[in-house]
Amino acid sequence: MEDSIFLYTISDFMLNVLGLLFFFSDVVLDIWAVLSFYQEEAYVSMAVLIFLLLGSSLLLQIFSWLWYNYSSEEESICLGKYMYLEKYLKNRIFCGVLHVCQLGVFLRFAGVMEISLRNLKTRTAKKEGIAVYLTHDLSMLRLIETFSESAPQLTLMITIILQREDVEWVTGLKTLGSFAAISISVVMYHRSMRSFHKDKAQMTWTSSLVYFLWNFLLIAPRVAAIALFASTLPLGMIAVDFVCLWVALFLWSWHQKTDFMDSLAGEWLYRATVALIWYFSWINVSTGSSRRKSIIYHSMIAVDIMLLLGLWWWWNSDKDQCVFGMPALAVFISVGGSYTVGILGKIVYYKIFHPNKTATEESEESEVYEYAPACLSDDEVDTPFSVEVPLPSPQPRPQHPPRPLTGAQKRMQKLADNFFS
Repeated sequence: MEDSIFLYTISDFMLNVLGLLFFFSDVVLDIWAVLSFYQEEAYVSMAVLIFLLLGSSLLLQIFSWLWYNYSSEEESICLGKYMYLEKYLKNRIFCGVLHVCQLGVFLRFAGVMEISLRNLKTRTAKKEGIAVYLTHDLSMLRLIETFSESAPQLTLMITIILQREDVEWVTGLKTLGSFAAISISVVMYHRSMRSFHKDKAQMTWTSSLVYFLWNFLLIAPRVAAIALFASTLPLGMIAVDFVCLWVALFLWSWHQKTDFMDSLAGEWLYRATVALIWYFSWINVSTGSSRRKSIIYHSMIAVDIMLLLGLWWWWNSDKDQCVFGMPALAVFISVGGSYTVGILGKIVYYKIFHPNKTATEESEESEVYEYAPACLSDDEVDTPFSVEVPLPSPQPRPQHPPRPLTGAQKRMQKLADNFFS
């Protein structure tokens, strides 16, 4: 039982520590940027930034609170055996107050740090499984934060830099902070998904680096196109572009019949959030081959990027527009070229580094390993944090029908299946 496929390495722990440090630094820079805009009397920029900060924070707290409420009694019992913080999580009033005060994500970071330190002190399969489970939820929340706060903030900051044609030190720091937040979130998500596949040799740090690079090469031109458009054209026009594309992406996510949350209202919120993420970057949210869906998505985004750049170029065609000394045509080609290189990088990643089978497909061909915490007997069937993952030696499958996955198990299984599609 100690040879669990759930591996929580020191490098993954350090990545979580780095993510926590960036999270705190990002909060400090957010406050600093708001105060800076206020002192400069840039009230429109300040209002947009506050809207992004509050909207993203509210979205994260709702997801975090819903996931805590989805937890089963067995999961709470298991967490209580290994985590001091669990006794506070059981107090729904206290936990709810923390989320209302926008501290739910800090609570999750604290939980990850506690179980990680306990696991590093005395390593067991049970603690590693819990650490993976907690990191999984945290990485998903960080991914949502990246595309509801960091990417829009980055767009805002680049827009301001383009309008001023000068880099204020606060604006520059906030821009770098947003870039760092995006990189950490993308890598954390990749490393989290790594825990659910037996062939971890295909998902090394080199794989994570390639995964980050092609994501960055696709996100950067997307952000640049939006910023260029917003820096010259009326603000309402970029809002129209966002709403129209978001509605289309929301309908597409609904058409894919996602099944990620444990409540209907939560599922619709998830679909709306997926559409927001898709406005900047692609993630697969349903099982099956992702090639056709990926082609449709990148075609839509490429058309939108060309539309935004074309309107920006046309709007400035009689002004001999330059961006920090670079002609408009060169900017147009650079942004489009970067997106093309990103697509090529994605193809290379999926050809060389990405495993082909979903976790579900592999589990149908081999033994189902259930992570059974020490607080329960190994003979129990309904164990919390159990995820269907393969072991090398096939064994006869159990005769009893598997119970439907809910809560953390469902989220972990769904994201793993979607990621490995």
